[in-house]
Amino acid sequence: MKMEKETTIYDIAKQLNISPATVSRALNDHPAINIDTKKVIISKAKELGYRTNIFASNLRRKKTNTIGVIVPRLNSYFMSTVLAGMEKVANEASYNLIIAQSLESVKKEMANVKTMFNSHVDGLLVSLSYDTENLDHFEPLIKKGVPILFFDRVLTHKKCTSIVIDNLKAGYEATNHLIAQGCKHIMHITGNLQRNVYQDRLKGYRLALAESGLHYCEELVRTTDFSYQSVNEMVQYLTSLKPVPDAIFITNDFYAAHCIVALKQAGFSIPEDIAIVGFNDDPIAMVVEPNLTTVRYHGQEMGEVAAKSLINHLNEQSSIKDTNAIILHSELVVRASSLKGKST
Repeated sequence: MKMEKETTIYDIAKQLNISPATVSRALNDHPAINIDTKKVIISKAKELGYRTNIFASNLRRKKTNTIGVIVPRLNSYFMSTVLAGMEKVANEASYNLIIAQSLESVKKEMANVKTMFNSHVDGLLVSLSYDTENLDHFEPLIKKGVPILFFDRVLTHKKCTSIVIDNLKAGYEATNHLIAQGCKHIMHITGNLQRNVYQDRLKGYRLALAESGLHYCEELVRTTDFSYQSVNEMVQYLTSLKPVPDAIFITNDFYAAHCIVALKQAGFSIPEDIAIVGFNDDPIAMVVEPNLTTVRYHGQEMGEVAAKSLINHLNEQSSIKDTNAIILHSELVVRASSLKGKST
């Protein structure tokens, strides 16, 4: 099927027997053009199906009013709330978002960055993929002066700002809660320790153990990709330990919920045999039985703060380079999965 040719200002000018410059000025509401002439030109433009080339116009102004967003996955409750916050702020400020997912792959993330570069985004908001080790692929944007703000999963760059929660504190509070329940053999299931979020939660876990005089044991710390397929293998491993852990701090609610189901199927009682704490306060925390104790941090707030910080910088109301890190609040939400009847 042959595609219809795009109407240009030259087509309108030819139809009306006037200059393309007059058409251009009329469509841009130039005061030098007579009102009646404007009406005729606008009417003819509508009749011919003329569309303003906003992209070309924006490039001439060296601004596209577009912000790029790169996230690890779109099918995450937390990330969907982050994007909702960003979308709300961006819409209010007349910015559009181009959203891409890395699918937890640094190669895909590199391709996403190249797409954002070629799309001439005004700024970029990024949560890093599972296996990103450095920020080299962001350098073309940085050299062009495009501001980049990292959120949640971050790496430090002197020209970029990061927005995170205090993951060390959150990990400490989660572990300390289990210790307060009388737990002494606490397992920690976490993600790729190259990522700041998992590094810092592990540090918090270790700090809580040390302060309580409990021994840190390497075999009680396991990393995973948080896939459903790995749950049974993880449960087999932890039930093979001697003694079997009496508590688990898991840095992902989806994984924690499936571990609860698998442990119950294996004959364990939750929390009587094994107390469990998750992370993120996903809706699944209130669906699984018993309801899951978890660390809550607000994705929408993180999205709103990230978008506001970047847009304020773009509008020259502030500079994101003035602040290397913005720390947001989190809280431990205690539910039945961790309560052994001891003091909380």
